[in-house]
Amino acid sequence: MRVAAVDCGTNSVRLLIADVGDDELADVERLMEIVRLGQGVDRTGRLAPEALDRTFAAMRGYQELIQRHGATATRVVATSATRDAANRQEFVDGVRKIFGVEPEVVTGAEEAELSFTGATRGLLRLSPETELPQGPLPPYLVVDIGGGSTEFVVGSGHAESALSVDIGCVRLTERHLRDAGDPPAAPALEAVVADIEAALDRVEAEVPVRRAHTLVGLAGSVTTVAGMALGLPAYDSERIHHSRLSAEQVHDVTRRLLAMTHGERAEIPVMHPGRVDVIGAGALILDRIVRRFAFSQVVVSEHDILDGIAWSLAR
Repeated sequence: MRVAAVDCGTNSVRLLIADVGDDELADVERLMEIVRLGQGVDRTGRLAPEALDRTFAAMRGYQELIQRHGATATRVVATSATRDAANRQEFVDGVRKIFGVEPEVVTGAEEAELSFTGATRGLLRLSPETELPQGPLPPYLVVDIGGGSTEFVVGSGHAESALSVDIGCVRLTERHLRDAGDPPAAPALEAVVADIEAALDRVEAEVPVRRAHTLVGLAGSVTTVAGMALGLPAYDSERIHHSRLSAEQVHDVTRRLLAMTHGERAEIPVMHPGRVDVIGAGALILDRIVRRFAFSQVVVSEHDILDGIAWSLAR
């Protein structure tokens, strides 16, 4: 069955066209465009007209590909920025016009379940003795660091406990780092850490994170940190997918990013141009999670909510 999954987040809109079998997901197209749909949402509570225009333009290109490849089912999922916006009906109407399906503005819990499915379905098939020596052992803590929110999900074969909290690379950058200097000054970074730690207090109170044996990190902030830690000369999803980063590597890359200027970050070979201004906050979220819950390493996954959406269409 050929399906099309569209994930519209705070920072990016992504497309996966895939052939789904009994227990296999084979990519036909996997694309990402940074459209910054969540531009200003934390401050205004509304989706900006120019952000909607960028998003709809990307989606029209995706719909052309969906038709060209003959996908028989399409699901469009929107997450944090759209949940928060007073004018989200404008987004819903625009998406319906483009794809002919109703976009689903999912709850944080639904987003977490989809992310967990996408991230762990492949892990369950890995041989601990080959691809990932000494792991990955369930239960997993899957952490999806997005633009507006971060999802925490604990489970083994399925999600057992989940929570979405409003810390994301775009939200924290707009809140604290936009005018904090280049590189950002210490007081602004301390404010970001305070927001992250307050969110992690809530996570620890509501989700059994310390029961997890393996931390699985998802989304662009995590994969960019991985590409830097691996010293890749260009972004290479095959090298990054299921790579393992030590806690020390996470801390080192985060320190380096926070000490860089905007121009220096833009020169990093694995850096997407649309992530240059928000990667510091994203890396800091990952860094504080590793420190807070004392994980020795992070398993990095290129498969995430997008894959979970695709799997859901094959039920």
